[in-house]
Amino acid sequence: MRTGLASRTGRWTLTAALCAVLFALLAALVSARHGAPYPLDESLHRWSVRHRPPVAVALARGITATGSGPVPYLCALTAGLVAGWGRGSRGRLLTAAGALGFLLLAQGVRYAVMYAVDRPRPPVADWAAHASGFAFASGHATTSALAAGLLAWAAWRASSPATARLCWALLACWAVAVGLTRVYLGVHWPTDVLGGWLFALTWLAAAMAVCAGRGQGEVARAAAG
Repeated sequence: MRTGLASRTGRWTLTAALCAVLFALLAALVSARHGAPYPLDESLHRWSVRHRPPVAVALARGITATGSGPVPYLCALTAGLVAGWGRGSRGRLLTAAGALGFLLLAQGVRYAVMYAVDRPRPPVADWAAHASGFAFASGHATTSALAAGLLAWAAWRASSPATARLCWALLACWAVAVGLTRVYLGVHWPTDVLGGWLFALTWLAAAMAVCAGRGQGEVARAAAG
């Protein structure tokens, strides 16, 4: 059991480190061009602008709205309450507060990165939705991925493996859809969205490594006692 927890901690730590390195590399590449888009950015952006029938735009706006505002924070609270089920009222509230605090902390760091990179968004004339702030990394992509990860963690703790896998698949589709709408609506370059996903994965994997490490510690203390 202890060996399994240790290997799980190692895998999550390695995943977090890999995502962090990839995110740092992407941020460096974006900064090296002073925020100028790469050819792939421009190509996908042009395709999006040329393929925007009203129905698709309305659908994209509806999906993108779930990646910002109160929805992700309500998801974080829900994840904490579900994950803390069985720990009593105090335990559930503390778990919910921890999940919300995790999301807020990650958002604070993302804002610091966003202002440090200082990347301009695509031309305003191409926007099909409201946007504000700098482009890298995408806030909607980051926030929805973090919220999806928290809900997936709650499903893993509170449901059967089959149900958890179904929840993971649905949540991954939601997070990916939100990120793609930011490109489709013309308010982000594709590398902004990729950066948001890598940033979120770094935080989620690091959190899972901490959780696995705590589990390993609890097993060790129980064995010693």
